[in-house]
Amino acid sequence: MPAKKVLVVSGKRKTAVARAVVKPGIGRIRINRTPIEIFEPKIAKEKIMEPLLQAGDDVWKQLDIDIKVSGGGYMGQAEAARMAISNALLKWTKSTHLRSVFTEYDRTMIVGDARRKEPKKFGGPGARARDQKSYR
Repeated sequence: MPAKKVLVVSGKRKTAVARAVVKPGIGRIRINRTPIEIFEPKIAKEKIMEPLLQAGDDVWKQLDIDIKVSGGGYMGQAEAARMAISNALLKWTKSTHLRSVFTEYDRTMIVGDARRKEPKKFGGPGARARDQKSYR
């Protein structure tokens, strides 16, 4: 009996981590067990759909993608899921054309963004802001 092909890919953005499990199927995409069609908020759904729209229906309609996302805010989670989906499609198809399409559209779909929040320091409310002085 041949083993079923299953692929596990991860994507990260800020403190959000997404794990995508890809297997042959009928084009179902779920984020934290929620189908992409009813995922809210709408702006995050559109962000997650970007690699699918760029790849075209013929690439992902024969795959089922289950994504588990944790950490961060809703937009960080959406961008982590988007990166996981695009990298999963690239690994599954092994297509250089698809890689060039993704890179041309937005490089952060494939390569992570290393920016993080700067740690807060003493003497003020934030990383750079300081408490004001009054000389009276």
